[in-house]
Amino acid sequence: MATLEDIAVSAALNILTAFTILIAFAILRIQPFNDRVYFPKWYLKGLRDSDSPTHSGVRAFVRKFVNLDGISYIRFLNWMPDALKMPEPELIDHAGLDSAVYLRIYLMGLKIFVPIAFLACAVLAPLNFTNSTLGKQAKQWKVTSSNIDKLSTSNIPFKSERFSAHIVLAYVFTFWTCYVLMKEYEKVTSMRLHFLATERRRPDKFTVLVRNVPPDPDESVSEFVEHFFLVNHPDHYLTHQVVINANKLAKLVKKKKKMQNWQVYYQNKYERNNSKRPVMKTGFLGFCGEKVDAIDRHISEIEKLSTEIADERKRVVSDPQSIMPAAFVSFKTRWGAAVCAQTQQTRNPTIWLPEWAPEPRDAYWKNLAIPYVSLRIRKLIIGVAFFFLTFFFMIPIAFVQSLASLEGIEKAAPFLKPLVETKLIKSVIQGFLPGLVLKLFLIFLQMILMIMSKYEGFVSLSSLERRSASRYYIFNLVNVFLGSVITGTAFEQLNSFIKQSANEIPETIGVAIPIKATFFITYIMVDGWAGIALEILRLQPLIIYHLKNSFLVKTERDREEAMDPGSMGFHTGEPRIQFYFLLGLVYATVTPLLLPFIIVFFALAYVVFRHQIINVYNQQYESGAAFWPDVHKRVIAALVISQLLLMGLLSTKGAAQSTPFLIALPILTIWFHRFCTGRYKSAFVKYPLQEAMTKDTLERAMEPNLNLKDYLQNAYIHPVFKMDDEDGSRENENVLIPTKRQSRRNTPVLSRSEISDASSQSPSLPDTVRESSEP
Repeated sequence: MATLEDIAVSAALNILTAFTILIAFAILRIQPFNDRVYFPKWYLKGLRDSDSPTHSGVRAFVRKFVNLDGISYIRFLNWMPDALKMPEPELIDHAGLDSAVYLRIYLMGLKIFVPIAFLACAVLAPLNFTNSTLGKQAKQWKVTSSNIDKLSTSNIPFKSERFSAHIVLAYVFTFWTCYVLMKEYEKVTSMRLHFLATERRRPDKFTVLVRNVPPDPDESVSEFVEHFFLVNHPDHYLTHQVVINANKLAKLVKKKKKMQNWQVYYQNKYERNNSKRPVMKTGFLGFCGEKVDAIDRHISEIEKLSTEIADERKRVVSDPQSIMPAAFVSFKTRWGAAVCAQTQQTRNPTIWLPEWAPEPRDAYWKNLAIPYVSLRIRKLIIGVAFFFLTFFFMIPIAFVQSLASLEGIEKAAPFLKPLVETKLIKSVIQGFLPGLVLKLFLIFLQMILMIMSKYEGFVSLSSLERRSASRYYIFNLVNVFLGSVITGTAFEQLNSFIKQSANEIPETIGVAIPIKATFFITYIMVDGWAGIALEILRLQPLIIYHLKNSFLVKTERDREEAMDPGSMGFHTGEPRIQFYFLLGLVYATVTPLLLPFIIVFFALAYVVFRHQIINVYNQQYESGAAFWPDVHKRVIAALVISQLLLMGLLSTKGAAQSTPFLIALPILTIWFHRFCTGRYKSAFVKYPLQEAMTKDTLERAMEPNLNLKDYLQNAYIHPVFKMDDEDGSRENENVLIPTKRQSRRNTPVLSRSEISDASSQSPSLPDTVRESSEP
């Protein structure tokens, strides 16, 4: 059981770690040779250029790598206020609505928990501390505790009248949380509607993805789609693009690109040392086999792959088996697309299934080739797999909890007692190690959940991330929270449970569960303090960039790809935020001491992620904050769980007569959720026909000569065809790296008008495929 001294040691270690990381970041970010690692977004937008010294000499050469301005080292912490200066409207224009609304989740955490922490620490903490339950009765129950637990409800006597204060504040905390949630839902809804009304033209607002097209003996899929929509949407249908299974072609193109990178690596190596041509082994992973010339080997492999790609491309565009029973159908107006996407097309509700097409950048093309009928089977398989993953992960969670109880370790392994009783080692193990080990387990879990979501068959990156985030949250709730409370409490109080009668065990549980707050405090410091600081350091991208820049970079395009700005990672970041909402709301009335640690997390994370979104992250897609209903729902779930646990906890403390006063809380909270869902959620799942008609009318008035068909013609071509064309154009690209040029990448950080222009100028498919979209 972690004591106050253990918490202090853990806090010192984590504060020192976080401070060291932030100092290292502040120094590394101002070095010119790291500029593309810590400011890649500005390079991708073409608004930042590589330093090009106008003077020659040793000093000019050194300035390319090291910042020689002494004043910048004095002001090295200026990145914090700079990250807060950009107004929210400018931030939306710069990074998109998704990024701006994601930051509002951290702000919402501060709005909720700062007043709650002030009230809980001012009222409940003294009320809990001025008792002696853990001093006298704990000895009788043999409950393992420490001085820090005297600030929790564990220190309140059985059947005490002081629990009325906890009930009153539970109502206050619930009403305040619901008020903040409603204001945020209203604000984000307004932001989304304004964003949709003012954004520039996007292909997905004119396009619907139609799946499960029924087979027809007389017509191909493309002809049947065209016939169906000409008959049923005669005034609005414009064009369509059938979905092609080009997964094998994509693998070949990816393999060719990898070979080209290795060729560049060996070519650069040879140019630096002309005396000896590089060689490689042809066996397993290059460790065995015959030695051959590395450059010639890769050139021959690239030629073979080019031939395979050409053959596969011809097969894909001519083989009917490669055409999937699905198509991207585009309309002449947003109104026509909205009507199709939000209505049933035939009497049979299982065919001609329309849904809004994902933004071209958001589409996950691999899953578009999955037959619709197999999706149900995949969902069932993944559902069962997730159940067993969640269940069996209790084993490592229980092991982690065993690390938090030195008493249990000493009883199980007495020979370790001299080592673990050492003062410093004991404090480190109890105050730092459990949270660190749990964090490492969860890193692997994130990758597993994303793989499961991909297998399940979602067709957009945003839906993949939302599903992965949902499962990650459920896993955190069941395993990390409930698992830690149940298994950890049982492990720590095992001796008490064995020696007590059955009717005394509930009393022991009422004392023991609040004590688990000490474990979560250590976890918050490891994950929410040091972990957030490590996010801004970008150690892995820093190392990878310099390795690529030293050995593989040959053109400006190579350098852009080596930067790897990443994205905000909704599928990992949002569940972590929700877990802290859960901890804060559960322990607000039970152990208020935990709240200041959560507030530090929200404040630090807000500053760090604001800096990353402004300067680093290159978001892959823009969903218009479609994830906000999930955020609201999970905070509501955390609130209801906190209320139910408080009722259960008070019943174990002999305050069962207070249960009728608390029953109203979850009922009111669920009613509030239903009210917010009915009032605001439709803005996130439907596109109002009035808004669509207004935008169509304005567009016709402002651009009467717009050729919408040319704009939409190639918007939903499989990217592998574009990649193939780009690879061909790169062969003629100048190998010299200019210091000032506009980015050639069609990245999400471009302005919306540039995105529209780039989409309309994208390369065409071969005639054999393109003709399928002609009306």
